[in-house]
Amino acid sequence: MNLSLLILLGVFLIIVFRKIGGVPIKIWQAMAAGAVLVLLTGQISPQAALQAIDLDIMIFLGGMFVVGEALILSGYLGWVAYGALHRIRSAEGLIAVILLGGGLGSALLMNDTLAIMGTPLALQLAREHRLDSRLLLMTLAVAITTGSVMSPIGNPQNLLIAIQGPVPAPFLTFLQFLAIPTLLNLIVAFFVLRTLLPQAFHSEGLSHSAVMLTDIRLARLSQWSLAIILGLIGFKMAAVAWGWLWDIRLSTIAVAAALPLLLLSPHRLTLLRRIDWTTLLFFVSMFVLMASVWHTGTLQDWTTRLRLDLQSIPSVLGFSVLLSQLISNVPLAALSVPLIGEGHGTLGALMALAAGSTIAGNLFILGAASNVIIIQRAEQEGCSLTFGEFARIGIPLTVLQTMVYGFYLRWALG
Repeated sequence: MNLSLLILLGVFLIIVFRKIGGVPIKIWQAMAAGAVLVLLTGQISPQAALQAIDLDIMIFLGGMFVVGEALILSGYLGWVAYGALHRIRSAEGLIAVILLGGGLGSALLMNDTLAIMGTPLALQLAREHRLDSRLLLMTLAVAITTGSVMSPIGNPQNLLIAIQGPVPAPFLTFLQFLAIPTLLNLIVAFFVLRTLLPQAFHSEGLSHSAVMLTDIRLARLSQWSLAIILGLIGFKMAAVAWGWLWDIRLSTIAVAAALPLLLLSPHRLTLLRRIDWTTLLFFVSMFVLMASVWHTGTLQDWTTRLRLDLQSIPSVLGFSVLLSQLISNVPLAALSVPLIGEGHGTLGALMALAAGSTIAGNLFILGAASNVIIIQRAEQEGCSLTFGEFARIGIPLTVLQTMVYGFYLRWALG
């Protein structure tokens, strides 16, 4: 056990208990402390730490935060939600719609985007209908994590697998092997939430209050931003599907979407101030700490010594779900694609890797970046979801979902 791993374990424990000597610790503070420690103890050099920070993801998140804040500030997000949800009359119906809508939306807009935009909406719905905010936050987290499995652009690790792995016609392949089990797993998620949080579902009928736009000009600019996002994502989908040699980076999409707001809105400074800077600091710190652990080579050695069969669907599913908790799912995918290599079971292994590294986010909070985004933004509004509350739902849900993917992939691939 080396020092980087010990520091990572300490960060993990702090996030579990969220306190040191009775003093409450936020997730970003724990991760930032871990990054500072590996730098101070020489576990990673300042140059290597800077190289570890993925600027593409940082710019993407920053741009999407600007768009998300504009949607909230203009009232457009609430207005659209009212149009979509005003006929829903029960808590069960609301949860089912969030699961389905969040799942399908994350397959198109990427899970982190849905986390940024969906969290304030989930909290607004919880207040309006007197529902436990933890139920809505957990539902949102599970929906966007699970739904993103079935698309090569649903999350960064799927995109990496689609591009670097030998995946023919990525969109069709992902849909062929992962769409049906993903839809089944959204149903599984509903029953797990309904069973384990029965007290959070009240029997009162839901009464939706009509929502008006608060700033028509900003709402119109927000529409332009959403159109840019959808248009560029459509182009990105075509690029992956047709095997074009050039592509649009995530950061380009986010900057293009944020530009109309920053250039044309008089609220530009307000939007910049409202960016969730602590979440961005969390990601910078996470990149540094995970790179420190990665550079030790310990995890790679463990993989070799365990002699895992990386052509076996059950092995890849279990390996990716568990290891994603330690090194995050994107580095795990980057490690695993070359290890899987080529062979008779390569396509099945790659689909299992996409499923396992993604639904790992349903196990614990740190399994997916979108979970952290949701919790960080919720804490800004005085709400929270503890590690234990998340794991109480996440552990049985992830076990069931892993079984669904395992059985389906083994059947579909013969």
